Amino acid sequence: MLAGRDLLAGAQTGTGKTAAFALPVLQRLAPQANTSVSPARHPVRALVLTPTRELAVQVYESFRDYGRHLALRAAVVYGGVDMDAQVAELRRGVEVLVATPGRLLDHMQQRTVMLQQVSILVLDEADRMLDMGFLPDLKRILSLLPPRRQNLLFSATFPDEIRVLARQLLHDAAEVQVAPRHATAEGVHHVVHPVARQKKRELLCHLVRIRDLRQVLVFCGTRIGANRLAHQLRRDHLRAEAIHGDKTQAEREAALAAFKSGRVQVLVATDVASRGLDIEGLPQVVNFDIPRSPEDYVHRVGRTGRAGMQGEAISLVSPDEADALAAIEKHIRRRIERVIAPGFEPDGPALAALVGREDGRHTRPAPAGPAAKPATAPQPAAREGRPATPPPVAEKRLGAASTPASRPPRAGSGARRRERPLAALLGGLKRAAT
Repeated sequence: MLAGRDLLAGAQTGTGKTAAFALPVLQRLAPQANTSVSPARHPVRALVLTPTRELAVQVYESFRDYGRHLALRAAVVYGGVDMDAQVAELRRGVEVLVATPGRLLDHMQQRTVMLQQVSILVLDEADRMLDMGFLPDLKRILSLLPPRRQNLLFSATFPDEIRVLARQLLHDAAEVQVAPRHATAEGVHHVVHPVARQKKRELLCHLVRIRDLRQVLVFCGTRIGANRLAHQLRRDHLRAEAIHGDKTQAEREAALAAFKSGRVQVLVATDVASRGLDIEGLPQVVNFDIPRSPEDYVHRVGRTGRAGMQGEAISLVSPDEADALAAIEKHIRRRIERVIAPGFEPDGPALAALVGREDGRHTRPAPAGPAAKPATAPQPAAREGRPATPPPVAEKRLGAASTPASRPPRAGSGARRRERPLAALLGGLKRAAT
């Protein structure tokens, strides 16, 4: 980067990719730093594009902190908030601009930002930036940048089709791959709980209570599903909030701040939170819905086990998600441990298909609670270019709670829960604002 070459760089989530591009960018721009008050002396020289608002804020904060003692200005622009404050800051002049594509195009249309002097372009989470959702906006932005510039692409995952697109953008690029492609963080223990779909929420509550989980990030597949789950968890007396693209930026920031401070126990999110959220020491990530693509699984579980710490990725897998689970295991080149939660598992053939008994081992109890530890260490990913041969994993059973109140309800018992109102199922019954 310091030599000015284009770069395609990949590494696991939580390993410091932001610092890897922010520090060299600041060093390259340092000779042009000045204390002039004239906006003309502070043109945009480095443009960093990110797919989500939360990631944009975190990248901006990194540039601000790393460049604290340099006479370089940084700013961030993203949607969901009023543009006036952003316009005022841009008019004062900034050398480093971090932006989401949609809001940057808004500023470009209103001529509140000029990009004719951009010499460095960074695409953070480049695989998402180059997919079909962002590609039209990205092409419009690229057409207005100087043709001679340094292009830097960083991501935890680079599918083959994205690499083809990346090569069209890069020129004589260096490539750095820190770990085997698609590898997850080494400190993350992966576990699958086979579960009947209608019992997923009950199992989630059961796990939170018997293990006394204090900070859990739960991923859902849809915005309506995230709203509904958060509402139901609150009815189950858990402190829960939802965060997704339909929330205003103020609501998203408030929910995230409450989660980081411990006021919220369970944060239910869509994949808007799978990239960019850096929550220090986050112990658990739960996949309530299995993601649509294996790459999204890598990014989701990358919210835990960051910066060399330990973490746990829990997936609640129903029979209809067996194919998605198989795709994930093929992608990360390991077989994920199965742990049975008695009373929540699916019936008969569906359970056998999810667990797999090809290794011939018998079931055995697994400890529950905060002191529970993985029975086996995560297996290292297969080396690049070699066929994946996942090791067999024994089926295990999650120990029941010691108190009667925490035991799962027995099938056929007379205590049937009354049906939820339709509004609750659709994420309604809004609480009064506080």
